[in-house]
Amino acid sequence: MNISLIGGGNMARALVGGLIARGQQPDTLAVVEIDAEARATVSARFRVATFAEIEAPAVSNADIVVIAVKPHNVRTVAQALAALLERQVVLTIAAGIRLADLSRWLRGYRRLVRAMPNTPALIGAGIAGLYALPGVDSEGRARAAAVLDAVGGTLWCEREEDLDAVTAVSGSGPAYVFYFLEALDAAARELGFAPAEARRLALATFSGAIRLVEQSDSDPATLRAQVTSKGGTTERAIAALEDARVKAAIVAAVKAAATRASELGEQFGAEG
Repeated sequence: MNISLIGGGNMARALVGGLIARGQQPDTLAVVEIDAEARATVSARFRVATFAEIEAPAVSNADIVVIAVKPHNVRTVAQALAALLERQVVLTIAAGIRLADLSRWLRGYRRLVRAMPNTPALIGAGIAGLYALPGVDSEGRARAAAVLDAVGGTLWCEREEDLDAVTAVSGSGPAYVFYFLEALDAAARELGFAPAEARRLALATFSGAIRLVEQSDSDPATLRAQVTSKGGTTERAIAALEDARVKAAIVAAVKAAATRASELGEQFGAEG
């Protein structure tokens, strides 16, 4: 499978690195990046073909073209790509850009897949939601999934609107985790630990708990109950969290993120 990526930023580099680590040959990859320094970095690191602009040699041999630029640049990229597309699947990982708008900018092209990855993809531990237009066949869907599988897991959505929820849960989700870690770290320091010790305790606790739930047949609620002895320290802590309605606040926060994702989709579409 030949793959061309438009954009050479962090996520594009993660995808290229993940694909090569999984056996993709560098000579089947091409990256278009307008910034000379970023382009040189990609070329030196991965030994793939690079281009300074979108032109036929960059995409004509591709089976899949990945749009990996900032959302506000997608319309310009699409306008440059439109005349060069014949059979390629176009996979966009630009947040908030709806396929109806992308198709319009691509002069009605319909072999389109939209994905919402998250930042742990940078270390090969991401999760991405995907949605394909009906015109994309099983082979095209498989190609799109293979790109994202190189940096983590994938989840296909039945409706494009579901990607707003994916954005809210897993796209923004790492920030929620970091927020909780900030609080746990701060609590440890307030209880007398040095910053390095507080960080170590918080990180080890979080990563250990994640590993435990991944390897357990029990759901998080059951595991929490098993740790919460009647009359003990954990029960007191959970009661304080419940009194503060922390769980309800987290649910409300995720729903707010989903609403904002939908708003951004409307905004980007209206601008084009």
